[in-house]
Amino acid sequence: MIERLRLLFAEAVDLKLASLQNSGMSLEIAYIAPLCDEKKINDFIIVPFTRNEYPFKQQLDTNPEYRSVEDAAKWQELLLRGSVLLQAGSHVYSFDASRIISNEASPTQVESAIQGPQLALSEDLKNSLNLIRSMYPSPDLSVGEHTIGSISKTPIMAVFDQRRVDPTVLDNVRSKLTTIDVEMVHAVGELEKLLVGKRKHLFPTSLITERPDRITKAISQGKIVVLLKGSMFALILPATFFDFMHAAEDNYEAYWMTRFLIFLRYASIVLTITLPALYISVVSYNPELFRVQLAFSIAGSRSAVPYPSFIEVFIMLFMIEMLVEASIRLPRYIGSTATTVGGLILGQAAQQAGLVSSIMIIVTSVVAISNFVIPVNSLSFAVRFLKYPLIAISIFFGVAGVAVGLFVYITYLCNLRSFGKPYFRVFGRLRPMEGDIGQVNQK
Repeated sequence: MIERLRLLFAEAVDLKLASLQNSGMSLEIAYIAPLCDEKKINDFIIVPFTRNEYPFKQQLDTNPEYRSVEDAAKWQELLLRGSVLLQAGSHVYSFDASRIISNEASPTQVESAIQGPQLALSEDLKNSLNLIRSMYPSPDLSVGEHTIGSISKTPIMAVFDQRRVDPTVLDNVRSKLTTIDVEMVHAVGELEKLLVGKRKHLFPTSLITERPDRITKAISQGKIVVLLKGSMFALILPATFFDFMHAAEDNYEAYWMTRFLIFLRYASIVLTITLPALYISVVSYNPELFRVQLAFSIAGSRSAVPYPSFIEVFIMLFMIEMLVEASIRLPRYIGSTATTVGGLILGQAAQQAGLVSSIMIIVTSVVAISNFVIPVNSLSFAVRFLKYPLIAISIFFGVAGVAVGLFVYITYLCNLRSFGKPYFRVFGRLRPMEGDIGQVNQK
């Protein structure tokens, strides 16, 4: 039995195989550690067998907890459901030792969903693997083990579907994990920087998530998930631009509602990047783009502002950036209240003092709200930076400079790769070529 299971689960390091011997008989045991309660295995199987206080074979035949398994095709399914397989002589038995951690796992805190699963990953690798294997009970799920950090000795697990994963991406990830030479690694964000290397990207090329449902969906698409001990976040790679614009809630809403929300996110990301630069360009260089009434209204609101429009933009954006950072650093219970009150007071006082115009307050509010629409924080942080180069260009070149800046951004995104895969994919996910990849893996 052990040799056959070793072939079936060739790359699963969490599969535990053991051969036991006492004075009366020999016993082979197999189970998947994250899915089983090892205390229960020790109390009901290992200790009674090693002490040999009564014939263990008789217990296997009489105790209803031990069920005879005659069909070897059911071995994989039983192991993936948290059962222990025992072989005594020519007979194979199963013992239910499944470990349910739904009461132990913490709820999601960063990526919330109304209808989806509410459990998040754990800082314990066994608990995280338990959640993933419970939601993805496939014998093709493989788990590779690595250790990073000459001092911290941090355990890392690479989880993937061996029939769906791209072999070139898998080799790339394995080579990078084995060549990382650092002293300490404690967070998934650190690991992401080490995997990317010295290249300084404007956009994140690997997705950090805490949701097991997003992880299992990514595994089914041939991606690799990296788990780190001591961190309740996982790293999904490769990642596309669409993955960062896709919220967990999109899997549970109606089709057209989901498409509308995705369109809303793309419109929001364009607004938050371009709106401050367009405000400077139109007010300073091309006011003829507005209707006459609107142009007079904007000129009237700026009549009390004593400096150019780009100074006005920098003042308000600086205030918004400070409020966003304060909301992150302040304690959770007072952060939202303090930043909301601070924003209202600062905006009203700045307008009354003649430092900014009322139109600028509207522009700043739209920019801040649009940035919060992006569902993944790492992309949201990157987008916060992208508007400043466009502002600098718009000061000197107006609308033409903004258009050229957007073209440069799009060109850069089209050239970007995530572990060898095209990054700028905005309308769908990378799908595994099941037939081709399966044949490559079998070879």
